[in-house]
Amino acid sequence: MYRGFLHCARLPAGALFLLLAVLAAADPVQIPGPGERDTCPVCGMFVARYPDWIATVVYKDGHAHHFDGAKDLFKYLLDLPRWAPGHRAGDIAVIGVTEYYGVTRIDARSAWYVIGSDTLGPMGHELVPLASEEDAKEFVADHKGSRILRFEDVTLGLLQDLDAGRVR
Repeated sequence: MYRGFLHCARLPAGALFLLLAVLAAADPVQIPGPGERDTCPVCGMFVARYPDWIATVVYKDGHAHHFDGAKDLFKYLLDLPRWAPGHRAGDIAVIGVTEYYGVTRIDARSAWYVIGSDTLGPMGHELVPLASEEDAKEFVADHKGSRILRFEDVTLGLLQDLDAGRVR
């Protein structure tokens, strides 16, 4: 069915590859931005001062917690009882991160993350969110990244290594 559609549309040779790359990219999300006084629940920094790095958790009841980068977002998610007593992972509606190249909010679960690059975030070594695997590979090449991760690959041990400058 798709093959017939693509044939009828007479797409240029590279269009199918571009279409597949777009479909494999992280989904954009609509998330409220932080206010000037919103602080990261993990480190206490004023989040709005770092618009290129903002990450956000929005709960089903509508309230949101903002972070100054993906690293603190993951610290929060991986130890919710410590950082958000009374909140449950099952109550989270949306998790968003700011995509590096487009500086747009994307779904954190479908993003690609690069570690070990020459690009530092507000809290030093950071997980750099990208919308697609292709973008992540390009970022690794351009910024000397050491590894590409997916959402489920991030662990507390990895975050501790990033904080200590031990990038694997």
